[in-house]
Amino acid sequence: MNSVTKVLVVDDDHDFRNAVSVVLRSAGFEVVVARDGVGAVSTALHEHPDLVVLDLGLPGGGGVSVLEHYARFPALWGVPVVVLSGRDPEVVETAIRTHYVSRVLHKPASRAQLVDAVERALDGEVQIRSTAPARVLSHLLHRS
Repeated sequence: MNSVTKVLVVDDDHDFRNAVSVVLRSAGFEVVVARDGVGAVSTALHEHPDLVVLDLGLPGGGGVSVLEHYARFPALWGVPVVVLSGRDPEVVETAIRTHYVSRVLHKPASRAQLVDAVERALDGEVQIRSTAPARVLSHLLHRS
């Protein structure tokens, strides 16, 4: 991917957030970061990322709360989200079932898995079947 592709990395663990950032930068992405739910929403609205890598276990509003907030802002409707979480897979599946999420990775994910998930999500490939609101899915289908 080229360096103008901006990825927002949201994780409360400083070391993990930095490691993910280093991997994505080395793959040619521009990276901005947030450490909690409030920062995830404000940074996305301010920075206009092309994709979000989101942990579900966040202070200041968990990852599901972030997804709910993203659904309220039309400017964020078409932004792919890759969930990267250390939570139990069943908990993750339940949490994202009603929200638009492109892909899910479980911590720890390898460098190759992370870059592949980001690139596939940016290419519009969706791994998750969602029951997200129709307006969000419709917007994604018509996004240029």
